[in-house]
Amino acid sequence: MKKTNIDEINRNIYDIKNKDSYDFKSQKGLNKEIIEDISKQKGDPDWMKEFRLKALEIYNKLELPTWGPDISELNMDDISTYVKPKSKLNSSWEDVPDDIKKTFDNLGIPEAEKKSLAGVGAQYDSEVVYHSMKEDLIKQGVIYTDMETAVREYPEIVKKYFMKCVPVYDHKFVALHGAVWSGGSFVYVPKGVKVDIPLQSYFRLNSPESGQFEHTLIIVDEGASLHFIEGCSAPKYNKVNLHAGCVELYVKENAYLRYSTIENWSKNMLNLNTKKAIVEKGGQIDWVTGSFGSKISMLYPMSILNGEGAKTEFTGISFAGKGQNLDNGFKVVHNAPNTSSVVNAKSISKNGGKCTYRSLVRINEEAKNSKSSVSCESLMLDDISISDTIPTNDIRNDDVEFSHEAKIGKISDKTIFYLMSRGMSEEDAKAMIVRGFAYPISKELPVEYAVEMNNLINLELEGAIG
Repeated sequence: MKKTNIDEINRNIYDIKNKDSYDFKSQKGLNKEIIEDISKQKGDPDWMKEFRLKALEIYNKLELPTWGPDISELNMDDISTYVKPKSKLNSSWEDVPDDIKKTFDNLGIPEAEKKSLAGVGAQYDSEVVYHSMKEDLIKQGVIYTDMETAVREYPEIVKKYFMKCVPVYDHKFVALHGAVWSGGSFVYVPKGVKVDIPLQSYFRLNSPESGQFEHTLIIVDEGASLHFIEGCSAPKYNKVNLHAGCVELYVKENAYLRYSTIENWSKNMLNLNTKKAIVEKGGQIDWVTGSFGSKISMLYPMSILNGEGAKTEFTGISFAGKGQNLDNGFKVVHNAPNTSSVVNAKSISKNGGKCTYRSLVRINEEAKNSKSSVSCESLMLDDISISDTIPTNDIRNDDVEFSHEAKIGKISDKTIFYLMSRGMSEEDAKAMIVRGFAYPISKELPVEYAVEMNNLINLELEGAIG
């Protein structure tokens, strides 16, 4: 059979493993002494140390989720929640330690910065090891730095917004995040400033039997705009790793934010991430997400439309292969008149993989003349895969326009036959159909990330991941 580019792509660059070398690694488990040790290592101010300890108390009181995938294999006694790499924060790429630098070089991070990014942050295990931003944005008052620096240098802003959009009592893994968070990004875009070139943060987990708990806090002030890109990956190990990051987004009056994510964890990862946005009058947030890898995923970005005329769009795709259970979706709450939401979610499952679309649309009494449109499509590539759609639509006033469309199906044998009759192999025909199915998502990404997403789809089609 003629080789295709499906065969020619492999996951080697993502499965690079460096020696598990670090300056400090917390004891496995979770207790007051470990939290105090992490806080001491990070040089937390007193208010942050107290916040962590209070979050630990809340974590111990909350129960595990009783719905969704079975996560009983997660035992926090087997997880180190803080791994400090042998590197300080660097503003010059040449100063990053060679082994860490080589990993990010292979992933194409510095090259992407040179070509198409206004700023980039690179996190390795629990700490950001590199951060830079173009000088013209600094002159316009844009702040883009790691969260630890933000806690030290902009404490009043951080205190005002930190874990207010995502309250620490939201669920058990948010409370865990509040206790052990480390690394992540802080962005502030001043009033009226348009950031025309994307900012990016890339998160790389190298250490086995550990967790990554980065915190992202972005504030786009009145009339400003930003495109922020988040990438993440990890090599495969035989034991469980945990990702429980948190993303808080504040979109002020008439501001715009696009938040794009390609998640490419390995198949020993439990991805229990939480992302929320609060949107004020006339503001808009667009989410673009691709979810690949990870053994289990529970991820439901959320937009809270608090101001009149606020808008949100969600465009996302999940691809579950053998041994994967990806429980993803989207939540939106309309709290003001004339608000609108558009949801376009797609999933692909293969080789017994399971995809679940779980969603919430709530249009409250005061949200008169609001509009919401939801479309979710699932494509199964065989007879043993699973795809479920579990929507919750809570409409609390009659003056709205609302539509929900769901479609689950297999690749059409007729379509495959037609393409094969035109000279394509069966493999190439299936690949073309899947890429066409995913195109509405990939076209919303910058070209470099669209290429990465298509490569990941190729990997899954070949069954090469994991």
